[in-house]
Amino acid sequence: MKDDVVTPRVLYFRRREFLALGAGSVVTAAGLALARPARAADEPSLPLLPNVKKGPFATDEAQTPYTDVTHYNNYYEFGTGKGDPAASAGAFPPRPWKVTFDGEIGKPQTVEIDELMKWAPLEERIYRMRCVEAWSMVIPWVGMPLGEIIRRLEPTPKAKYVAFTGLFDPQKMPGQRLGVLAWPYVEGLRLDEATHPLTLLAVGLYGRVLPNQNGAPLRLVVPWKYGFKGIKAITKVRFVEKQPPTTWSRMASDEYGFYANVNPEVDHPRWSQARERRIGEFFKRKTLLFNGYADQVAQLYAGMDLKKFY
Repeated sequence: MKDDVVTPRVLYFRRREFLALGAGSVVTAAGLALARPARAADEPSLPLLPNVKKGPFATDEAQTPYTDVTHYNNYYEFGTGKGDPAASAGAFPPRPWKVTFDGEIGKPQTVEIDELMKWAPLEERIYRMRCVEAWSMVIPWVGMPLGEIIRRLEPTPKAKYVAFTGLFDPQKMPGQRLGVLAWPYVEGLRLDEATHPLTLLAVGLYGRVLPNQNGAPLRLVVPWKYGFKGIKAITKVRFVEKQPPTTWSRMASDEYGFYANVNPEVDHPRWSQARERRIGEFFKRKTLLFNGYADQVAQLYAGMDLKKFY
């Protein structure tokens, strides 16, 4: 079934908001899902990141405005509504922060985030980003190529996958007090995906420090995959031999696979993935295989059945 006849999961969680609209409001769930997000009046106020160089990958498509990028988010640790993260994450403290690297590596260690940011030059990468709910953005991320971080850690021959864990702290993340997901949020990549030049550990966007609602202080960006692969507030990175569990695959394995590659030929069970709506645009556009990065990443999946390994 398609998105115009089925309520997406994220809207189902917001059903009380729809009931509050009252019988006189002729607003459909699909219309709300595809509406342009409310624009915030505030200008960017977070500090600019120093010594950021232009990265090797960039699209020349129009960038999604900063206020939309920072006020229309999926970040269930702060609530299930698109505006909840911006409304609820303001008091979240992104410093002090440590990240632990362990597992099948030669140099396991725990490092302060500001020290980690010295391990590789900060780069701006302007990426298309595609949500499984069929909306998309173009975001100028700032971050470090994950492959450069991984090479410093010296993975052993047993390291086949990289498992990520986000912060679990219900006092600081009110959404974790709800039973919407199994916490903490976990994600994973194959090692060759993690070391691909496109994969980024992001610490900022639009040249500025990463906002809390976008995953501060450290999040994963994998632009050829659906957005739920981009785990936020990362506290642990573990190198393992077997495919690690991931949050959405555990919650609904028939809907959310481990790979989560953007593929217009593989529909979500409740809606089509063939087209998408860019935030700020009225008409839908065709979804591109691997989100338009097929030339860079298709070889990673040569010989794989992408309908089976979705």
